[in-house]
Amino acid sequence: MANQTPAVVMDNGTGFSKLGFAGNDSPSFVFPTAIATKGPAGGAGGSGSGRPAVANKPSFLTGGAGPGGHLSAKRGTEDLDFFIGDEAIAASGGPGYGLHYPIRHGQIENWDHMERFWSNSIFKYLRVEPEDHYFLLTEPPLNPPENRENTAEIFFESFNCAGMYIAVQAVLALAASWTSSKVQDRSLTGTVIDSGDGVTHVIPVAEGYVIGSSIKSIPIAGRDITYFVQSLLRDRGEPDSSLKTAQEIKEEYCYVCPDIVKEFGKYDRDRTRFAQHVVTHPNGRQVSVDVGYERFLAPEIFFNPEIYSSDFLTPLPVVVDGVIQQSPIDVRRGLYKNIVLSGGSTLYKDFGRRLQRDIKQLVDARIRASEVRSGGARSGGLDVQVITHKRQRHGPWFGGSLLGQTPEFRSYCHTKAEYQEYGPSIVRRFALLGGPGGS
Repeated sequence: MANQTPAVVMDNGTGFSKLGFAGNDSPSFVFPTAIATKGPAGGAGGSGSGRPAVANKPSFLTGGAGPGGHLSAKRGTEDLDFFIGDEAIAASGGPGYGLHYPIRHGQIENWDHMERFWSNSIFKYLRVEPEDHYFLLTEPPLNPPENRENTAEIFFESFNCAGMYIAVQAVLALAASWTSSKVQDRSLTGTVIDSGDGVTHVIPVAEGYVIGSSIKSIPIAGRDITYFVQSLLRDRGEPDSSLKTAQEIKEEYCYVCPDIVKEFGKYDRDRTRFAQHVVTHPNGRQVSVDVGYERFLAPEIFFNPEIYSSDFLTPLPVVVDGVIQQSPIDVRRGLYKNIVLSGGSTLYKDFGRRLQRDIKQLVDARIRASEVRSGGARSGGLDVQVITHKRQRHGPWFGGSLLGQTPEFRSYCHTKAEYQEYGPSIVRRFALLGGPGGS
């Protein structure tokens, strides 16, 4: 049966989860990676958010069986009284429910909450029987192997899935970029800039393998841009400076400019560049919020982070250039030529164009300095290309959809039978989709 049904593709991020089926152009569901349970709120991980040992992992679906089965026996029906996604956020607005975010900075912190989240995702939203499907799950770079084992235990023991494959999000994002007209060959070599809600990663990948020693994380992402917009609205005394309004303004009006000083001048000369954002309150009252400099100032924190934070001062183009320079010399040309954007925080108008220009300036300056030191010997130069494409908002999910529909996908998965024979450690390594070896 599982060989005839489409694979389920699940990309669980810090801010949002994307769920759907391999072969589709877009996920069937996109909602916050949040869960509301009885009791007080727990923030990112909730109480007891550390990863429990595999042998003692609580499993609310096992009905009290096994080492961790005490959870179901102790809490009974309360264990099933929870909501996920948008329903979780709505439930937490009322009495009795606390809101939790089981993933923090890309890593699962509360496995009990994550198991419940997956359960509702599968049975309530996707409405599939796991034993009839193979699952393609995503993971962040440098995910500890113990996390893979925990995931396998949940999916094989609690959900009884037919088979599973765990892929690094950056590799899937490279596959998603194949839809761009700029991409000439279907290479799995490139530099992925993955910027979502909680964190931005710069990840070099060579022939499908992540160069782990060169990865850099940047503490600036979508949430920070929202907070920055909110602070600008508050400083101006706008009638509504809620986080929700700030997010709406960020998504609807913001763009990246080529020169911040010149952009200020354009706004000062032409007042029509200012916009009006109408906010309707729950009681029906409407207020108008002025939208001005934040349109270009907010995304500028990627390129001039000092306007937002005194803790992190390195512009994104400098980070990207540094990551590539720290990678093996024989793959650098390919890393510069295929810089792929992924995630919702890379969607601002002209983000890719500005990034490409700034990285190119850094590269050209270094080449000129090298030519001077070598007595004027001319260099062939380097091709710097930033790839934007229509699927970059859900890049890892779409890449998983592409690879999950290939005829050979199931042969790369680990099955329930293999798990039962070899145990959880089998998922520490997967053969690379589209190439030999382990990932």
